[in-house]
Amino acid sequence: MEKQVLEIPRIGRLPAGPLDSICDVGDVTVGHCTLSEGALQTGVTVVRAHGGDPYLDKTPAAATVLNGFGKSTGLVQVQELGVLETPIGLTNTFGVGTVANAQIRAAVAANPEIGRGMATVNPLVFECNDGYLNDIQALAVQEAHYAQALAAAGKRFEQGAVGAGRGMSCFSFKGGIGSASRVAAIEGERAYTVGALVLANFGRLPNLTVAGRPFGRRLVQQVAGGQAGVAENAAIAPEKGSIILLLATDAPLDSRQLRRLSLRAGAGLARTGSVFGHGSGDIALAFSTAYTVPQQPDRPMPALAMLHEARIDPLFEAAAEACEQAIIAALWRAEAVTGRDGHRRAAIREAAPHWRQWLADTEF
Repeated sequence: MEKQVLEIPRIGRLPAGPLDSICDVGDVTVGHCTLSEGALQTGVTVVRAHGGDPYLDKTPAAATVLNGFGKSTGLVQVQELGVLETPIGLTNTFGVGTVANAQIRAAVAANPEIGRGMATVNPLVFECNDGYLNDIQALAVQEAHYAQALAAAGKRFEQGAVGAGRGMSCFSFKGGIGSASRVAAIEGERAYTVGALVLANFGRLPNLTVAGRPFGRRLVQQVAGGQAGVAENAAIAPEKGSIILLLATDAPLDSRQLRRLSLRAGAGLARTGSVFGHGSGDIALAFSTAYTVPQQPDRPMPALAMLHEARIDPLFEAAAEACEQAIIAALWRAEAVTGRDGHRRAAIREAAPHWRQWLADTEF
């Protein structure tokens, strides 16, 4: 029996790709390993830029640190050299080192001369703190979980409370993994796709904005009116948590242009109501699938025409819109989760079953 497609609010005006996910771009694939047992509510998510060897055929990339409250690894070399050398790993804060070790072992297994006759490898892992729902002190993430997520990578993948997103919270509701894509028409060029994947674990409920509407304030009013099931999510506290925003595009951009693209993820994030709060680690990374950079100097460097700077604005719009949509997807596709010490995060669609009416209400 085919799984029913869950309806979510539609953001923006640009068309989506056929999957409406980051996997609409090139050969990008995504895989999860989810840990869900009692107090352990966590996992690993892996994003592969292409199906080949990421160390031998590096992917051009760049990052923007919107707020550096985070414990990622690998960013310094990405910023210096402008390439990815491993798949991108997502996990919880205390799992970063373990996933990085798994990435190194996988690279060495494929290329035994790494660190000897060949250069070392730069693992790349991003994190968010899932400690409200997950017993993060248990250090449950193991190297085998990265391997499972990597092996599971495909074009179609689950979103919501899965993989690295299993224990994440967003605007005091259940958050996690969300993805979307937008197609940008550029004059004088072919159409290019920008795909986004987010690990959403941030936000204050009163600030939540959906399609330009003050959705969070409506939910707070509902709680004040005595509606059941949402009271524990209505506490007004400083913004903390984190969000990782990944952007992929098939447009031919160099690392400098990709850094500019990654910065526009912040526009999509802000539209949902984030102010990049003091305790929120907000990091964006963009990569291009249009070409790869060889590891070995005896192989030719790619020769292709980059997109002219004056034509890049449609990609910026697509990046902002895809990130905003991906965050909404993470919220709407996440199921309720109960974890450590009985802590629970409700699904936002449970708390707001009439969301379609709310968004259609011209008085809202």
